[in-house]
Amino acid sequence: MLLTISTTAPPATDLGFLLHKHPDRVQRFDRAFGTAHVFFPDAAPERCTAALLLEVDPVGLVRTRARNTPDFSLGQYVNDRPYAASSLLASAMAGVFRTAMRGRCDARPELAAAALPLEITLPSLPCRGGPERAERFFGPLGWDVTATTVPLDPAFPDWGDSRHLNLTLRGELRLADALNQLYVLLPVLDEAKHYWLAPDEVDKLLRAGTGWLTAHPERGPITRRYLNDRHTLVRTAFARLADTDDTTEETLDPTTLDEDPTPDDTAPTAAAAIGAPTDITPAPDAAAIAIAPGAPDTAAPDTAAPDTADAAAAADAAAPDDDEASGATDAAAVGAPADIAAAPGTALAAAIAPGAAVGAPDADAAAADADAAVPADIGAAASDAAPAADADAASDTGSASGAVGGVAGREVVAVSLAERRLGAVVAVLRREDAARVIDLGCGGGKLVARLLQDDFFTCVAATDVSWRALEAADRRLRRGRREGGRVADVFQSALTYADERYKGYDAAVLMEVIEHVDPPRLGAVEDVVFGDARPRVVVVTTPNAEYNVRYEGLTGFRHADHRFEWTRAEFAAWAGRVAAAHGYRVRFEGVGDDDERVGAPTQMGVFTR
Repeated sequence: MLLTISTTAPPATDLGFLLHKHPDRVQRFDRAFGTAHVFFPDAAPERCTAALLLEVDPVGLVRTRARNTPDFSLGQYVNDRPYAASSLLASAMAGVFRTAMRGRCDARPELAAAALPLEITLPSLPCRGGPERAERFFGPLGWDVTATTVPLDPAFPDWGDSRHLNLTLRGELRLADALNQLYVLLPVLDEAKHYWLAPDEVDKLLRAGTGWLTAHPERGPITRRYLNDRHTLVRTAFARLADTDDTTEETLDPTTLDEDPTPDDTAPTAAAAIGAPTDITPAPDAAAIAIAPGAPDTAAPDTAAPDTADAAAAADAAAPDDDEASGATDAAAVGAPADIAAAPGTALAAAIAPGAAVGAPDADAAAADADAAVPADIGAAASDAAPAADADAASDTGSASGAVGGVAGREVVAVSLAERRLGAVVAVLRREDAARVIDLGCGGGKLVARLLQDDFFTCVAATDVSWRALEAADRRLRRGRREGGRVADVFQSALTYADERYKGYDAAVLMEVIEHVDPPRLGAVEDVVFGDARPRVVVVTTPNAEYNVRYEGLTGFRHADHRFEWTRAEFAAWAGRVAAAHGYRVRFEGVGDDDERVGAPTQMGVFTR
């Protein structure tokens, strides 16, 4: 199977820097399912083309298949897997081009951040749904799509067309974005995977879909097909997507999801079996033998090890090839730092002083023992404190997971955790009579847009270190400007450096921000916000790490860019230390449904002086 990537951005040979591959070399990478070759058939200053050729060993596929995989006899050896762009190619691409997929290029950082004219060709792409589906999935991402069906045999036109496409994509995108889109959409169009789906498949999807999946009009079908319609994984993916966007799970995918999975939900589809021809439809119970009866949804067969092809792909992500060794331990790379994930809190010693009093000096807000205490008012529903005038906060009665309840025979509309968080922050600002607000780390500008809709807030400003985030915020606020609404002061800055523009506000909001800061740099943020800017009120929200056990299938942190996630005691200890050091008092609230054992999904600290 073949993938080619071309560019005409002068000098075009800089494509080699982005891919971390030398245009004058032919490189070989062994995989459990075959061999990947990277070479440059065309390397001129005007146009440069990189090719990834994957030679799949069908016998190797059969040898690595699990013992309980359905036996399709001859179909194990005679199928389209060696020739068609599928999850095998996506897996090889993730191993060979993983640094490029992270958007990292130390030699040309400005090039990695720039949109380039790209042309991508896939001569044989299996696509159930034909050219129209390829256009539906790639078109909204900015690609000019040219797709033609491949005949079964040109010598026998009466046989008709195959389900494979000759696909060409043209557009101006960051190379990292293009590679991540291919990584997700190749198996989506094929509707099959060569390996068992584990809970971390949701993490892979959200990591590769960062920046484009949530806004895609076909995000529902993409998510379901990528996860092979595995019920529990799909529900987890939509819950986490809704948490990062201002919407509900039902909006992300209007398809009704049953509350309980059907028996077949717990088994991998036969199409996903190693070496199984994807055109064959098994009997209804054929897939059930691929996993032991009664086994958990994510378990591999108990008589066989996980597919070694997938294990090799995972090993590729951990061990860089020779050209990419410099990127192996990049703390800013996509994924959570392993030391923090393995031992929560141990990497945060610089941020949390040993023995710090929880919530001090506000003794009413929390207990004094940093190790065992839980803030007194953690878990209070944000809607409990919302004023009746705030319709968005007052309607905050749905569960964080999007469940629907009823009161006096009336259905209550589900409200996403992201929406409830916005409502909680707005309610706190109103209670504290903070009419002049600055949003530090505004992201896409959801909070700013909400504040501008409320006449109570007389002055609103927003800042973020990411220029792309500020562009998204500007698009969000553009409609309000067209309609004659108020204008927010939006500017770029870094919270680790003092800035005069932070001063003069009643309140500063850091909503889901601190967990994106490397722990060694968190002290600088504290000094800038609490020491230099010193607003009368500071509102900080962050995930409650204890609640993560309630997200089925979640491994690691909730977001690939999180540097840490705190338990309630850890957050309270940090907040108490910061409050004591800078002359603030702090109280705590929970946002979202309060769990008796693990608390609410989001924790909020309100600092006042």
